[in-house]
Amino acid sequence: MVDNQETAPIIMIENVCKNFGKTRALQGVSMTVHRGEVMMILGPSGSGKSTLLRCINMLEEPDSGHILVDGIPVMHKKTNINSVRAEVGMVFQSFNLFPHLTVLGNIMLAQKIVRGRAKGEAEIVARQQLQRVGIPEKAESFPNELSGGQQQRVAIARALAMNPKIMLFDEPTSALDPEMIKEVLDVMLALAKEGMTMVVVSHEMGFARAAAHRIVFMDAGRIVEEGIPDTFFNNPQEERTKAFLSKIL
Repeated sequence: MVDNQETAPIIMIENVCKNFGKTRALQGVSMTVHRGEVMMILGPSGSGKSTLLRCINMLEEPDSGHILVDGIPVMHKKTNINSVRAEVGMVFQSFNLFPHLTVLGNIMLAQKIVRGRAKGEAEIVARQQLQRVGIPEKAESFPNELSGGQQQRVAIARALAMNPKIMLFDEPTSALDPEMIKEVLDVMLALAKEGMTMVVVSHEMGFARAAAHRIVFMDAGRIVEEGIPDTFFNNPQEERTKAFLSKIL
């Protein structure tokens, strides 16, 4: 049977390698993510998790291998990577909000520049997404008037306002105070339930159990083990996975 657009993986990563000088950050990593799937990437610091995530939208350029995003070869020199990035929302550890713009202005900016939306339409979408992340009343606030959790929710709203097909999360709660983590995870959980395709680098095990369809465990630039949450947490196969879980669970 020939895969059509609905059944083919929306992200295909094949034998990707990336070095930073003598450091081998990714060593022949292969992975697929299907539409509507929530993929969680776990692993110790320096295992290549964030590098892999950043390779998907070419914020880091792999040295070799192949990556397809919605059928488009992102590493091909003729590919317009900005058109690919417009379909892939990314949320970082730091919120990367413009301090001189209001919340509304932050969410409207990329819509106008990248999507070419008129001011009125961009504002409507921005307010809809603020409602979606639970802080519609913060539209006229500036980033320095918000808590860390609220700033991260604005960053998520900004990404969602672009109507992405895929959302990438790079440790989105690691810079937050413990009491603010839940409000961000609740937004991500709601997105997962809506069927958003998500690739999440995080150590939030509760989210992994509640929302992930599959978990990938990385160490030293390689995928060590992959499985559904129940099997991964309750019956890991690899000794390295067992050692990692014994320290964080």
